[in-house]
Amino acid sequence: MTPEATLEVIDRLAPGFAEAMRMVSLQKTPRAMLSRAVSGIRGRTLIINLPGGPKGVLENLSAIIDQSPHALGILTGREGEHGDEA
Repeated sequence: MTPEATLEVIDRLAPGFAEAMRMVSLQKTPRAMLSRAVSGIRGRTLIINLPGGPKGVLENLSAIIDQSPHALGILTGREGEHGDEA
């Protein structure tokens, strides 16, 4: 029910995060293609669905953590889309 709840509250999709997490997870298990993770934006908040288990959370966060500061910088207006200050 989490993906559906996320879709109800977000204003815009940010699909690259969920896609990156699935891509990394597919290297570990073919069942990753069954992931229903959703990522999106509500106002100036980034919402990312993560797996339910600690191992999956760590694996998925490793796929997106490097880009998260830039994404948050864009959302908060501290950065432009190309990494320059806004």
